[in-house]
Amino acid sequence: MQKVGLLLGGCVRLWKSVRMASSGVARRDPLANKVALVTASTDGIGLAIARRLAQDGAHVVVSSRKQQNVDRAVAALQGEGLSVTGIVCHVGKAEHRERLVATAVKLHGGIDILVSNAAVNPFFGNLMDVTEEVWDKILDINVKATALLTKAVVPEMEKRGGGSVVIVASIAAYTPFPVRTPFSAPSIPSSILQLSRPLVTRRSLCPLLEYHQVPSHKIGALLP
Repeated sequence: MQKVGLLLGGCVRLWKSVRMASSGVARRDPLANKVALVTASTDGIGLAIARRLAQDGAHVVVSSRKQQNVDRAVAALQGEGLSVTGIVCHVGKAEHRERLVATAVKLHGGIDILVSNAAVNPFFGNLMDVTEEVWDKILDINVKATALLTKAVVPEMEKRGGGSVVIVASIAAYTPFPVRTPFSAPSIPSSILQLSRPLVTRRSLCPLLEYHQVPSHKIGALLP
């Protein structure tokens, strides 16, 4: 019961902080002059995150695999008066990741925030029916690309005294969905964050958030 109470208390405090920020109680433009990269950010959760970061004062670089999606998102967000630029980026390609980081540094002088939202789920069905090609694609995008992009941005964050990495994963890491087994098995919290466990101190705030702290950096996973 004590553990349940502590868990609920952490969730309540987190929810109150979100409500305060949403209602404007928090100070204006808390991310002023910060630079944020958000992958897969031209629609859905990624676009919403990019919008909020920009509303809080950050210079945001959005990205997507398709130029038309980037152009549409940038036009919409700039139309709201937000500081947003965009670039095509397939996170599974090393040259695209390098270009994404280089673009942010060139335009804004550095990087403070990375939101890794890009992921794939190319198969629904029984685990025994999953092909090697599907496993390779899921691991390459959902796990390896996220790790390598994080590795690429951390040196730029260190130049600015630290930074934050938020990885958008899935609650399926804790409760796998029977018809999405390949997606659930290598999901980010059960892979990247488990690999990082010997290097960081882990603190669970609530069932939907894992948070990690390393010197000068914060690494967290959001599990929608």
